[in-house]
Amino acid sequence: MNAAPALSFRSLDLNLLRVFDEVMAERSLTRAAHNLSLTQPAVSNALRRLRDTLGDELVRRQGQGLAPTPRAVALWPSVREALRQLESAIVPSAFVPAQASNTFVLGMADATAAELMGGMASRLERDAPGVSLRVLPLTTRDPRQLLADGVADVALGYFPAVLTDLTARAQSGEAVTFGHQRLYAGEYVCVMRRGHPLADQPLTLDSYCGARHLLVSFSGRPYGFVDEALASIGRQRRIVLTVNQFFTAGRVVVNSDLLTVLPRHFVPTTGMTDQLVLHDLPLDVPPVHVQALWHRRVQHDSAHQWLREALLQVAREAFGQDEAT
Repeated sequence: MNAAPALSFRSLDLNLLRVFDEVMAERSLTRAAHNLSLTQPAVSNALRRLRDTLGDELVRRQGQGLAPTPRAVALWPSVREALRQLESAIVPSAFVPAQASNTFVLGMADATAAELMGGMASRLERDAPGVSLRVLPLTTRDPRQLLADGVADVALGYFPAVLTDLTARAQSGEAVTFGHQRLYAGEYVCVMRRGHPLADQPLTLDSYCGARHLLVSFSGRPYGFVDEALASIGRQRRIVLTVNQFFTAGRVVVNSDLLTVLPRHFVPTTGMTDQLVLHDLPLDVPPVHVQALWHRRVQHDSAHQWLREALLQVAREAFGQDEAT
């Protein structure tokens, strides 16, 4: 590309920077155009004008998306922060909970809802009586598409693969399109009915693997994090039934000789505590950190900020200050 003429900031069309920011965030002209309510040709034209002005290609085609040049990577943080400050100064959007009538959609499993939604209901009654919450059952451990499509405002759950991918992208200098916040640390235990042949004896790895199991799988896939931990030590268990809700798992286990794995904090909410026996798992499993996950387009939205803070405070009240960090 030919060298650009001497750049004058006074003659720079600042709208081009909005397009640049969106293209860098999405790494896609189509998605950038959608977010900006522009046509793709309009976005392409704006990007061409900025390329000519700066004398740099800025982004190149790479696979199904776009890859930024070193100049674009260096420029983007300053452009993004400047645009954010301009937006805050020109279009202040203070969220007043007592006057608001927003409806927020939260994606989560029944175990998470059982622990947090009571506290959220109390908070709404006290602080934001006009605000409504709608819980959407999660059927995946990767809810990013739901958030990107605007189906849910925030997803709550255990998303280890998502966080690993976001961390890797950030470390490689790629755009990170999603924000996240740890809400609490959960502990999973082996659950069986009272009177089960294994109920009154120590649970060993051999007896655990030799039993018949019920798996809770939101997506329906026939293995979970316990199976991954078993595979890492060359062991496996026999799963004979898969369901997509923790409450259903508790109800089935009470009436069978199947074992299942449930969050310890969830067991009392089943109403069947006196019919169940809990054992520590006989193997090491990764820590289970329940996260709030959201799309970065609402990162600075004051209503969404209030929602995230409310969820964090409710988690702290339910699990203690140290766990929700």
